[in-house]
Amino acid sequence: MANERIGYIDAMRGFVMILVVYAHICNFCFGSSSMGFDEIFFLFRMPCFFFISGWLFEFNAQSSFWKVTRRKFMVLIVPTFIFLLLLAPPPQFFSELGAVKGGYWFTFVLFEFFILYMLTSRMFGRWNFMAALVISIGAFIYSRYYHSLSSSGLLPLNVLRTMGFFSVVLWRHYLFFFIGTALCRHFETFLRFSNHYLTVFVFIIGFIFISSTHHTTNLLMEYLRFYGGGLLGVLMVFTLFRQFYSTRFRVLEYVGSRTLDIYLLHYFFLPRFLLPYGTELRSYGSPLLEFCVAMPVALMVLVVTLVASYVIRLSPFLEHFLFGVKYKNNCVYGNNQATSS
Repeated sequence: MANERIGYIDAMRGFVMILVVYAHICNFCFGSSSMGFDEIFFLFRMPCFFFISGWLFEFNAQSSFWKVTRRKFMVLIVPTFIFLLLLAPPPQFFSELGAVKGGYWFTFVLFEFFILYMLTSRMFGRWNFMAALVISIGAFIYSRYYHSLSSSGLLPLNVLRTMGFFSVVLWRHYLFFFIGTALCRHFETFLRFSNHYLTVFVFIIGFIFISSTHHTTNLLMEYLRFYGGGLLGVLMVFTLFRQFYSTRFRVLEYVGSRTLDIYLLHYFFLPRFLLPYGTELRSYGSPLLEFCVAMPVALMVLVVTLVASYVIRLSPFLEHFLFGVKYKNNCVYGNNQATSS
């Protein structure tokens, strides 16, 4: 499956990748992560990516753990380190190795999820779901009380730094990755369940209901909003693309086939000079207006990023080391399933 393109999956990844660029425009260029409906997109944006990554991950119990690990390391970690060094050269580079890795946290966390899944699959077998729950819930609680733990001194500084380097606070997304692997194993059952329009309607209504709620100080309610909204959002987007995607929108497929390129490159093209205008834009108090201003900027950044990706890929050497694309016997073979295989 890793070498085959699935139209609606690529299109779904392209759609979510646009939302990722949009989120970074809101945050880094207009100074707010809660403008232009981005709080709603947040509920399903990264869960969708992790879900797809788990769904496409072909792991066989007989596969070599070290072979899979090495391949994922070369595709995900090596290119990310190179771009992080370019974006934040030493000594700034070392200060960017915390949980969010200067913005490049996703590839690091995804690599860790592949390792976690392979280890827990072998260690726990049919109890792997319980392991996924423990990892996700534990990370969720840790992320919620992270600042309290760091300021209270309950955990040694070296332990906090180690957990930060391994992005433990972001392991709360692991449940979405695991659900993706489970749905792949039981895909025929899921199809029978989700092929009814009523099911899609339930997904949409459920997501709208949860997304209309607000953050609270109650741990249980925050947990239900994060995982309930994330899961319903993932199922909603996945089902809508599977049932209604048309090949007339091939541009989404192309974007979806270049998600790693876009993720690594787009930080260099963010128009941060727009930051002074963010306060003025938000002063109108209109999420629709904010969306209509920020989304075109995101699409322009996306186009520039894709052009840069195309130019870089003209060199097999750069394509291999910067985007993890395999080349063999002087021929280049596409492997840009990196962020999801």
